Amino acid sequence: MTRAATLAEIAQEAGVSAPTVSKVLNGRADVAPATRERVEELLQRHGYRRRRGNRQTSPLLELVFHELESAWAVEVIRGVENAVREEGLSIVLSESAGHGPGQSWVDGVLARRPTGVVLVLSDLDRSLREQLTRRDIPFVVMDPAGDPGQEVPAVGTTNWDGGLAATRHLLDLGHRRIGLIGGPARMMCSRARADGYRAALDMAGIAYDPELVREGDFHHESGRLLGLELLGLPDRPTAVFAGNDLQALGLYEAARELGLRIPEDLSVVGFDDLPLARWVGPPLTTVRQPLTEMAETATHLVIDLARGVRPGTLRVDLATSLVERSSTAPPRTVDPGPVADS
Repeated sequence: MTRAATLAEIAQEAGVSAPTVSKVLNGRADVAPATRERVEELLQRHGYRRRRGNRQTSPLLELVFHELESAWAVEVIRGVENAVREEGLSIVLSESAGHGPGQSWVDGVLARRPTGVVLVLSDLDRSLREQLTRRDIPFVVMDPAGDPGQEVPAVGTTNWDGGLAATRHLLDLGHRRIGLIGGPARMMCSRARADGYRAALDMAGIAYDPELVREGDFHHESGRLLGLELLGLPDRPTAVFAGNDLQALGLYEAARELGLRIPEDLSVVGFDDLPLARWVGPPLTTVRQPLTEMAETATHLVIDLARGVRPGTLRVDLATSLVERSSTAPPRTVDPGPVADS
């Protein structure tokens, strides 16, 4: 077709009434799954997109987490709340239980008709993205788990730079056996931090040693268990870069269990700079990623998109910075013991 199909034309081709197509567009539950699938396929085939002026929105912003159980999420919520407060919007909070949002979530979004959607550390299936686009519901991904594509607005941080800075700090202190407890390899932020770690070693002329590297899941217990593995090696690392603060605190626990002191026996660097990093003993050296500012930026971006404002760039990366505290120090010099008389 040389022009966009109308709702009535799509209904005729699907063999249903126009009100049924309208129900699909609005996420109504009272449509048979097979009918919904057929209508969605036709909407996609004809490139149907609801015109902005035809969409009645609710004063809501959808905030979706892959997991909702840590101080990390609190910092993000605080940033979103700061941004929506001045706009008169309320937050709808949901969790995708470690997986990307599914069709039932999209149906709920279509029914609520929010001003926009912010997805945190999530992957959004292409078909679901197209459904939101056809309904003219703007969305932004914050710290996307995978590559969202150049056409998807996204806000992140300089994870590679942060991994580089963390590892360089340990190298500058004199450490040469530096371990890594990274995050899930499927997440872009994890891979970027690990790449920064490897780059720092390479620049220092130190060979990458896979024996010193573990893949965690960004949780406290992961840091503890993997920390026990690393610290149990015959030639254990003298320092470890943990992929986030929670894993760093798990590593603290592993060191305590093994009778190792931080930083005398082991230097530790985290990533995030959550408020608790200042209050643990010893206070944690970490890479600060500006979570609150990232969330505010993502929220302002999606609100601008809802108003029809096209941003100058669809990808925004805010800078990380190293925060030096008391969990890092030069490696302890090993006492060679008394010299035997000749």
